[in-house]
Formats: sequence, structure tokens, C-alpha cells
Amino acid sequence: MATSTASSISLSLNDRLVAGIFALLIGAFLVFGAGLANSAVLHDTAHDTRHSYGFPCH
Repeated sequence: MATSTASSISLSLNDRLVAGIFALLIGAFLVFGAGLANSAVLHDTAHDTRHSYGFPCH
């Protein structure tokens, strides 16, 4: 029988807020930066990626 151990790291509120804001900024860039880009290649790549994940965009 296999056993596993899990460890957790306690983060301060400030660390969690910084990580959350950083994640939101990256997500916003990926959605708006790629989705609304003027470059046809970048937009088409993002469009195809959304379809490959099953995300409806039409």
C-alpha cells in the first residue's frame, strides 16, 4: 500500500494578494492582449487555441 504525504506552506495575506493580482494581470493580458490583437497571426492562434480547449467564442 502506498502512502503519500502533503505539505502546506502558510502564506501571508500580502503574499496571497500579490499572487492573485499577478494572476489576474496575466489572465487579462492573455484574454485581451491575444484576443483583441491587431495582428492576424496572433489573433488566429488565440482563436484556434480557444477552440482546441472547447471554449465557445462565436
